[in-house]
Amino acid sequence: MPVDVAVVIVTYNSEAQIAGCLESVLSQTDSVNIEILVVDNQSQDRTVSIIRSDFTSVRLFEPSSNLGFAKAVNFAVTQTSAPYVLLLNPDTEVLDHAIDKVHSFAQANPQYGFYGGRTLKDDRFSLEPSSCWGQPSPWSLFLFATGLSTLFKGNAFFDPESLGSWKRNSVREVGVITGCFLLAEKEAWDTIGGFDEHFWLYGEDVDLAIRARKAGYRPVITPDAITVHEVGQSSTGNQKMIWLYRGKVSLIKKHWNGIPRILSLAFLKTGVALRALLIRLSGRTQHHWVQGWKHRGEWIEGHPTITNR
Repeated sequence: MPVDVAVVIVTYNSEAQIAGCLESVLSQTDSVNIEILVVDNQSQDRTVSIIRSDFTSVRLFEPSSNLGFAKAVNFAVTQTSAPYVLLLNPDTEVLDHAIDKVHSFAQANPQYGFYGGRTLKDDRFSLEPSSCWGQPSPWSLFLFATGLSTLFKGNAFFDPESLGSWKRNSVREVGVITGCFLLAEKEAWDTIGGFDEHFWLYGEDVDLAIRARKAGYRPVITPDAITVHEVGQSSTGNQKMIWLYRGKVSLIKKHWNGIPRILSLAFLKTGVALRALLIRLSGRTQHHWVQGWKHRGEWIEGHPTITNR
């Protein structure tokens, strides 16, 4: 039977989550024929042994080095001929036949090309809004620099990347679908070239969405496809912030030129510096904002050798 959807998971020290993730995919998928491809980025824990012993149907790839997220996903996509590819985080669990539902929606609405769903917190009730965001802009970065996006968090005007009070409970086109649960038509994925591998970790999904829109696709959320994803389980702390802000700097450098680029980079740096200063004044010198500013030399230039594509 031909494969309808290739489920792509990139793991790194994911022993605490991978079994739950894979079990949910297998138990909550009925109407769609799937294959699961896992690329393990040099885990040092039991991730690989768990997959080998308990999930023998999974196609497991173990590259000789840590490829980073974007390159690992691109590699996996080349290993399948399925017409749809679903990116799924290892710390995500599929609920209520989410893969069946997002695939059905995509087939009925092929004009979008890229599809996401609705994520919940671990309590399986509270909304976790990070399935999608608005695209960053010089305006949103100005609001970050002034602290207004934090002061009025979740406000559609002062925090536009949050998409305001929308509960992800209706079909809606969005600026960015995050890679925790992202279905792509293989043809659309190939047309825009997949992930830009210069984004080794973080920023690749925003870059993908920007390029998708430029190519005429319309990333969309369907609320019927529900997953659990508690943000922060896969990576946390100061190192996460360094990679995250490398990605943000790289996005600005890649997609904006001239005055918008200059201002946006300044806004980004100012926003981090402001938060670091305020938190340092409270005596929390080990807080990630303080450490992030202290180690700004590790992110302030972005990922190396970002080029237009």
